[in-house]
Amino acid sequence: MQNVFDILEQRGYIEQLTHEKEMRELFEKESVSFYIGIDPTANSMHIGHFVALMVASILQKAGHRPIILMGGGTAAIGDPSGRTDLRQMLTREQLDANVEAIKKQAERFVSFEGENAAIIVNNKDWLLDLNYIDFMKEIGSKFTVAKMISQECYKNRLETGLTFFEMGYLLLQSYDFLYLHDKYNCKMQIGGNDQWSNIIGGVELIRKIGTEDSYGLTFKLLTNSEGKKMGKTAKGALWLNPEKTSPYEFYQYWRNVADTDVRKILSLLTFLPMEEIDRLSSLEGEKINEAKKTAAYEITKLIHGEEEAKKAEEAANALFSGNGNTENMPTTKIDDTNISIVDALVLTGIAPSKGQARTLISQGGITLNDEKIDDINYKLSDDDFKEGYAIIRKGKKIYHKIEK
Repeated sequence: MQNVFDILEQRGYIEQLTHEKEMRELFEKESVSFYIGIDPTANSMHIGHFVALMVASILQKAGHRPIILMGGGTAAIGDPSGRTDLRQMLTREQLDANVEAIKKQAERFVSFEGENAAIIVNNKDWLLDLNYIDFMKEIGSKFTVAKMISQECYKNRLETGLTFFEMGYLLLQSYDFLYLHDKYNCKMQIGGNDQWSNIIGGVELIRKIGTEDSYGLTFKLLTNSEGKKMGKTAKGALWLNPEKTSPYEFYQYWRNVADTDVRKILSLLTFLPMEEIDRLSSLEGEKINEAKKTAAYEITKLIHGEEEAKKAEEAANALFSGNGNTENMPTTKIDDTNISIVDALVLTGIAPSKGQARTLISQGGITLNDEKIDDINYKLSDDDFKEGYAIIRKGKKIYHKIEK
């Protein structure tokens, strides 16, 4: 049977790891308990979290046990990794509500039954009652300030004003690993590559205390061929919650990725066998659209279910062929039909700003009800809503319905 480490490597997940030889042997000879952490800073996970869930699912199918850690405690601080400012402070009630929403999403991707059934824990259960003096004596004494501030996760914040409050995040996440190690025999933490400093902190803490069986692994961040994070839309993040990002919008995002990104999303975000991924990603010219359609369908099916994936696919095909099925199209309702085309583009999220909306119009990239708009001062009227709605299209593939 193929070692799951090789599966992760083959599909392109692995970015950094602490002890390759030992980890490969560990996966081979025993069932490993591992954890991924999710800070509930919103009431939904986004596509970046989905990569972690894919890794967790692959590991579980190979016989290992996932521990899904909800950061109800650490989210009160907010991870400074990749930040240039202090994260918004959430109330305890907001965090608790977000935890419950995210739990429901996580339960779709890992199994909570069987010998290696996943468990969900919340670090507020052990962090909120810590005694500061005891914690700093036991845990803080194992970290040096010089090493901490040299970590990548703190570099941006050092220039803009890193607070002592935020510095505590690494200590708390490291303590999470120690707690899970002692209580659940958790031997490994996995996470996105931006979590490397935090993961290393936990591994080193456990080993300093005298236990040698702690390991860390990070996987590649979901970036495009230009190195920019994928999953960013004009409206913001690509959410897993259908109320924040509709299945149609979700499908369309993957349908419109660059040709050079097809292999990556098929490998990281679907369970298709590598032989099929090799075939699809080798297609050229117009045929690469077959691969994009497959990727969009498979990813949408995993997140939203087969029925919603089929609806999104049918809606996209109907619009592309000119049949005009608008039932599953992303929709925005407006009170005033005399809205300017520029305001309409921003309101629907087709353009992130009025400046970019004007640029799209001037470049001929916007149509309204199949009529190209070239006047940046154009105002919609009741005539544009003859059937109660109007259709705005950006380019050839991005559609949005506005209803009065």
